[in-house]
Amino acid sequence: MELTVLGSGSAMSVPDRAQAGYLLADGDRSLLVDCGSGVLQRLAGTDVGYEGVSTVLLTHHHLDHVAALLPLLKARWLAGEEHLEVVGPAGTKSLVDGLLDVHDYLDGRIDLAVREVSTARPFAAGGFDVAARETRHSMDGLAYRFSPPSSDDPPADGPVALSGDTEAFAGMGRFADGADLLVHDCSFPDDVDVSNHPTPTSLGESLAGAEVGTLLLSHLYPHTGGRERELEESVREAGFDGEVRTAADGLRLSL
Repeated sequence: MELTVLGSGSAMSVPDRAQAGYLLADGDRSLLVDCGSGVLQRLAGTDVGYEGVSTVLLTHHHLDHVAALLPLLKARWLAGEEHLEVVGPAGTKSLVDGLLDVHDYLDGRIDLAVREVSTARPFAAGGFDVAARETRHSMDGLAYRFSPPSSDDPPADGPVALSGDTEAFAGMGRFADGADLLVHDCSFPDDVDVSNHPTPTSLGESLAGAEVGTLLLSHLYPHTGGRERELEESVREAGFDGEVRTAADGLRLSL
């Protein structure tokens, strides 16, 4: 099972970080989680390519997580691919319908399936088993935990967890407990007064006691530029005792 960071950035673009996007792959299975601006170009540079991604899983519907959704649809149509599935929280169908109302020439070009999911029960997406929990953000959203179908563990105990956009809170620590990898929003350094996103100290405090192998800090605003080591140290000092790394576009982690 491998995770590739396609986009580690935020709504405020910087040259070396696309907006939110992550590629999960396991053998011939692939799943794109979020699809912000710049993610399509990053995806085109992988071995999987946009031709190999037929399922997109959305954490929520803010623009920096969905901006490349229709560009992906169009690229797959032009490449001769016939199917795309979009999976996400409540409101995903309305989102996709609204985008196609604006760009109606894309409607019907490929077989498009839209599925809404919740925390009520685990589900499958792109060949992975997935469990979800609600986040704390300015828009309703879901964090996800993943396991490959070959695993004997239920998805709630899977090796990879991804927060989406969320404040730091103890429930995310419980959700990710036991994971080999947690990709978590860490948008701003401690000296920025912010809501709806964590700072490294609040994140470290919320994850104190959680057994997580590696914490990958992502969804980084320009304010974090050049301060990556400071972010990592602040998370550790606040109580998280696993490995802490800062995400970079193109980073690949094998699990």
